[in-house]
Amino acid sequence: MISAASKLAPSRTERRNFQRVRVKVYGRYMLEDRSEYPCQVVDMSPGDVSFRSDHPGQLGEKVIAYLDHIGRIEGVVTRRLDNGFAMTILASDRKRDKLAAQLTWLANKHELDLPEDRRHERVQPRNPMSILQLADGRQYQCRLIDLSLSGAAIEIDVKPALGVAVTLGTMRGRVVRHFEDGIAIEFGVIQREETLAAEFGGRRES
Repeated sequence: MISAASKLAPSRTERRNFQRVRVKVYGRYMLEDRSEYPCQVVDMSPGDVSFRSDHPGQLGEKVIAYLDHIGRIEGVVTRRLDNGFAMTILASDRKRDKLAAQLTWLANKHELDLPEDRRHERVQPRNPMSILQLADGRQYQCRLIDLSLSGAAIEIDVKPALGVAVTLGTMRGRVVRHFEDGIAIEFGVIQREETLAAEFGGRRES
């Protein structure tokens, strides 16, 4: 008996016709047992996607993912990787056209304005102490190490998973990197200098 997912999945030849794009996008996905985990997209096309994750699904397992800038996608696990998994994207032609447009925009955005790029001027915070809040309401005191219009590096005792949504002071963002003494956060939107100054008493580095 052929499953509905198998009927919707593009053939291997069709998948090869899609051009994969390397993008850095974070999100969460849900497996068939309804367990949810954070993930990072490694590369993606309108027909398939590779995720970096500590909890890969089983081959043939259906997955629903919610990705920043892209939204909801669903598919079936086709490969287990050393640090994640790949899945076929189940979508209509209209949805694939939309995904192609979104991926083109993301590829250009990342090429011109990488979140980890130092093209954004760093700001020296006058008040380095702040509060990091997780989505479940837990709060932790932290110290700002580095601050820019696009994100911050903070010294903190806890290390939320990559891709997890957090709030630094009043700035919403996501965890994008771990290092020995803390984490790096990418803000959801590029901040204004005036906003950072009001929040952290920031001034440009000379």
